[in-house]
Amino acid sequence: MDYTKKIVYQSNYWYNDGLRKAQIRDMSGAIVSLRRSLQFNRENIAARNLLGLVYYGIGEVPEALVEWIISKNLRRRDNIADYYINTVQASAKELETINLAIKKYNQCLGYCRQNGEDLAIIQLKQVVASHPSFLKAHQLLALLYLQTGQYTRARQMIRQARKLDTGNEITMKYMHELTHQRGKQRRRAAKKKEDAVEYSLGNETIIQPKHSRIKEMASHLAVANIFIGAAIGAAIIWFLVAPAVNQSENNRMNDQMREYSDQVKSLEAQVSAQTRTLDNYRASGEEVEADANQAQSTMESYESLMTVIDQYSSGGYSYSTMAESLVGIDRDVLGENAQSRYDELTEQIYPSACDAEFLTGTEALNVANYQTAIDSFYKVVQMNAGYNNGQALFNLAQAYMGNGDNDKAIRFFQKVVDDYGNSEYAGEAQTNLDTLQSASGEEDGQSDGDQNSDGDQNSGGGQNSGDDQGSGE
Repeated sequence: MDYTKKIVYQSNYWYNDGLRKAQIRDMSGAIVSLRRSLQFNRENIAARNLLGLVYYGIGEVPEALVEWIISKNLRRRDNIADYYINTVQASAKELETINLAIKKYNQCLGYCRQNGEDLAIIQLKQVVASHPSFLKAHQLLALLYLQTGQYTRARQMIRQARKLDTGNEITMKYMHELTHQRGKQRRRAAKKKEDAVEYSLGNETIIQPKHSRIKEMASHLAVANIFIGAAIGAAIIWFLVAPAVNQSENNRMNDQMREYSDQVKSLEAQVSAQTRTLDNYRASGEEVEADANQAQSTMESYESLMTVIDQYSSGGYSYSTMAESLVGIDRDVLGENAQSRYDELTEQIYPSACDAEFLTGTEALNVANYQTAIDSFYKVVQMNAGYNNGQALFNLAQAYMGNGDNDKAIRFFQKVVDDYGNSEYAGEAQTNLDTLQSASGEEDGQSDGDQNSDGDQNSGGGQNSGDDQGSGE
């Protein structure tokens, strides 16, 4: 078996393993197996499409779309990824609901960091209701229930999370913690039961606390103390009972006031939480629009990258044409694998494209075709700002100077001096920079002189008016 067949065999093996795990809803295990399959063969369309379905099954819709878009670019025809993408995008309302649920989930994480568990629980309930397959929301809600001691509700959330992903490690950890906490409750209940005595009286079961040894000793001394107690009791009734009754009434009133105060504070907290939720709803419209624009930019960058990959593989396109597409890609929105592929393409394409554009710009500069020279040298600077130790920057500044755009010429001459001061172009760049700055200063001075001249004229006009007035008199 040659090397290529062995790689394909390993990729298919891990795909089959991921398929078996997905069929029993072990989504976490399926993701690991399918990623290994794609490591052996990134063009395994079946594995990539199934990975997208697994992500979609646990509520990770953006990750699913990324996998299907990559699959679509790898095989443009007869690919079921087209159906998946169209199905998701066809329901704009559902997609907006999913985006809003993800936004609310991220807000809940912020609430948890700020010790706002109650507000996070309220919002997570809405997230789970609107996006039932969102696994991370179920897990976070279960964790909050565990932290606040609501173990019955925590168990319900953990069960729902296990239905979405039976082999998720985080869900198993929460289940273990829930079992541990419930065991503590049972032990405390058993201990309380041991401290009591049960006996039957007719058809009734009576639970009575056990008598301690101290209580048994006190019963023997009761007869001896009965007379002393009678005297003390009379004194207590006379001096203490009446004040105690008044104090008890005062304490009761104070307890009621504290209870009313707690209720008011609780209502104020609920109103504040509802107000913050309303503000979040109002702000969510702008956030959803920003997320949609970000998703569109990401999709365009991936599609441009796939187009350049196809162009590079076909060998029928010039390096300049492919470089124009690469320059327009936002590298920061790409995933780790896509960024690696982007870097490989720029290393292969940019050097030759820079040489071609630099030659075009030089020829245009020699015949005083400054606009063409500016376009060509600017492309070189976008691809490699340090091309030929700053020569592209220097030529671009010269083209701007020849075209009459002195501000941009000054900016790029200054960049040559600052960044490439040891190059052979730095001296001439400094000379041109001094000349342009001096000319700019003279123009400003001349403009100030014209204003003063106008001021003198106005003063003279005022004097003549005064003379005419004097003659009239």
